[in-house]
Amino acid sequence: MESMTQFRVAAEAAGAVLVECQHLVEAVTFIAERAAGDLLLPGSVSCHRVRLAEQLRGAGLNMLPVTRDQAAEAAAGVTSACFAIADTGTLVLESTAEDVRLATTLPTRHFVLLDRRKIVADGLAAVEPLRRMHQQNPRNYIAYITGPSRTADIERVLTIGVHGPKELYILLLDDWSEDLLEM
Repeated sequence: MESMTQFRVAAEAAGAVLVECQHLVEAVTFIAERAAGDLLLPGSVSCHRVRLAEQLRGAGLNMLPVTRDQAAEAAAGVTSACFAIADTGTLVLESTAEDVRLATTLPTRHFVLLDRRKIVADGLAAVEPLRRMHQQNPRNYIAYITGPSRTADIERVLTIGVHGPKELYILLLDDWSEDLLEM
């Protein structure tokens, strides 16, 4: 199965919503229609390059400072991903910076921008980019996100959104960034 198809099947099975966006303006419009409140937008190379904050503000969204005090008030977090793993539908984010961890764990909704070219087939294909991440910074945090937050109690009753976002939206873009280490 092609990696993109496999990623879609696995991510949707885990509860994520995948959205095909031909242009960034489509992603911004999608976020604006579903954010339902203030946003957290941590700094990243890709987001700065396209001036994502300005585009989101232009769509009528308000961005909160990504601090511990403000993060709990945000309705949504917007990040990009370093890459994704097709066979599990998993997003991989370099999350050493606290603002990334806050934006991906506290708001109810998480929007992730992902270039289709950054989907690797499986965990074995992820080894090389992960090795390079750790060579750049041996003490970094890496987040693996597969679907919305979920947990189950001892009786195996599944609950969504207890320890993180209840909703995960993966916005697939062309020409976002093909560098597997860049968010």
